[in-house]
Amino acid sequence: MNTVFPIRYIEPVFRPPSEAQSLIVPVTNGCSWNRCTYCEMYTAPQKKFAVRDEDETLHAIESSGQLFGAQVARVFLGDGDAMALSTRRLLTILQAVRRHLPRVRRVSSYCLPRNVRNKSVAELTELREAGLSLAYVGAESGDDVVLQKVHKGETHASTAEALMKLGEAGITRSVMLLNGLGGKVYSQQHALNSARLVNATQPEFLATLVVSFQQGEQRFRADYPEWETPDLPDLFAEMAQFLQATELTRTVFRSDHASNWLVLKGTLGAEKERMLAKVRTAIEQPQHAGLRPARARAL
Repeated sequence: MNTVFPIRYIEPVFRPPSEAQSLIVPVTNGCSWNRCTYCEMYTAPQKKFAVRDEDETLHAIESSGQLFGAQVARVFLGDGDAMALSTRRLLTILQAVRRHLPRVRRVSSYCLPRNVRNKSVAELTELREAGLSLAYVGAESGDDVVLQKVHKGETHASTAEALMKLGEAGITRSVMLLNGLGGKVYSQQHALNSARLVNATQPEFLATLVVSFQQGEQRFRADYPEWETPDLPDLFAEMAQFLQATELTRTVFRSDHASNWLVLKGTLGAEKERMLAKVRTAIEQPQHAGLRPARARAL
């Protein structure tokens, strides 16, 4: 007998690498902002932003529980920003997860800083107590010039405020930055102001990806004509500047996404010097740095 999968997905579906074993429960379609010129994730016509019907979402959770509830330990709320939903609706969804998927130990979602702005620390704490334990925040840069160039719709201050609110509420923060987003002109300020952002907010997790454009650069360059593609020494020099400027205590750092040429893993700041040494080797002796070959980047 064929069993109908209980969740209706609208392709393509995206999730963070660390959510590979999670049940993806879409509560929206697409991204509520979707103007960032570096992002190609939600540009397809079928990914136009819309809030998923609440009854459909609750039915999908209940049916998932009936089919394979005992197997589910993690849930990721998709698509681009579940935090665009009201606190009431999110609480209803989280309560359904707890009721029908009782073995779930982690619920996570992408999170735009702009949507944290509309929620108080008390509301965020209520969401955390209901089960929302991890938020992936795409900061991309801590530099206001770079953020404006790429139409992020955020500033250093607005991102920092959101991260501080999430932290105060006890929600674990996983912050993403884009190596190379400053190009060659703004590379140094991108690196240093990004370090300033994470120093001020002390996220639990931090990751870097290398900016790349599988669909071409035309959209990105329209309002950022001075951007020049950084070569490998540029990317490594920027990474060295960023790491050197960090003042973190217990942040788990990962630079191991498929887009990264140089894989870095460690805790900042305990392993800062070890990772800096690896970056310096990539700059000075790239043949000995164990760089990822282009064919293995799988972009």
